[in-house]
Amino acid sequence: MKSKKLRAYLSGGMEYAKNEGVDWRKELQVWIESNLGHTVFNPNEQSKVFLARTLPKGNFRKLKSADIKRYIKIVAKIVEFDSREIAQKSDYVVCYWNRSAQLGAGTKGELTIAKFFGKPVYMVTIMQHANIPGWVLGCTTKIFSSFSSLTKFLKKNYKS
Repeated sequence: MKSKKLRAYLSGGMEYAKNEGVDWRKELQVWIESNLGHTVFNPNEQSKVFLARTLPKGNFRKLKSADIKRYIKIVAKIVEFDSREIAQKSDYVVCYWNRSAQLGAGTKGELTIAKFFGKPVYMVTIMQHANIPGWVLGCTTKIFSSFSSLTKFLKKNYKS
């Protein structure tokens, strides 16, 4: 009997992040797939596919000012899709908590869903813990000060 591959969800700032947080996610995705053999849900990739289908010629971020009703409708679908992914398909969440995550709301919501559904949340941050909202800390399983320490932990605890 073939066992199910584990699946990681990559959570962190997008709306207020440099390059929507693409760089750290892509690098960690490659590492997880190569070193652990897990599948990865990368919201940057999934959002890109969804927005290309939903808004082929438009600028999604500009819609927030230009057409708030349409923007909300699109974001609601993204929230549903990402929430379902965490609740039903992902086995653990890796969260990069920085200023962009703190400014937005999606990461907080993703961590809450993960906590509610009993999914471990591994946070990478260099922020002082006292400056991270208590709610977010309450959703976190383990905190790492670098991606290097996270990957060592993942390799030790998840390598098959």
